[in-house]
Amino acid sequence: MYRRRDTRREQLVAEITNNLRRYSVDAQHVGHAFAGLHGLNATDLHALIAVMDAELLGDPITPGRLGEQLNLSSGSVTALIDRLERAGHIRRDRDATDRRKVLLHYADRGAALAMEFFQPLGSRTDAVMAGFGDDELEVVHRFMAAMSASLREHRDAVRAAPRPEPPRRANG
Repeated sequence: MYRRRDTRREQLVAEITNNLRRYSVDAQHVGHAFAGLHGLNATDLHALIAVMDAELLGDPITPGRLGEQLNLSSGSVTALIDRLERAGHIRRDRDATDRRKVLLHYADRGAALAMEFFQPLGSRTDAVMAGFGDDELEVVHRFMAAMSASLREHRDAVRAAPRPEPPRRANG
């Protein structure tokens, strides 16, 4: 981590790693600002992102899949969905082909709030990407997809690892 970087590759790897870390922290700050403006907590925000990502892929998320992604119990997911639905951020719909299945979607009000808040960031992102050619964007896309997959694998391994017992306090 804090060692000499002798080659250009070592310097680039260190700079990219630092940029990824800073980007992650800055993105969290932006997300928390949105959450704070709308009375959301971190789990609410993660749920909204999961709902949005699923919709963008054309595969709306179910409450069960949301619970798996967020590592929450079914009772916690139900309370989360109820809270987000009451606040107008998401809506529940029955699957047209299997009425037993519930799908979660961004509600119009929630989507409008998100659009209003994040549109300036979207414009900035578009401006940055306009400075790169298609071939460069292909490389960046491949890199980001691989880094994201690696991070999710690590997240899943951390979640699956046994948790140590908390230290016991001595009575006395």
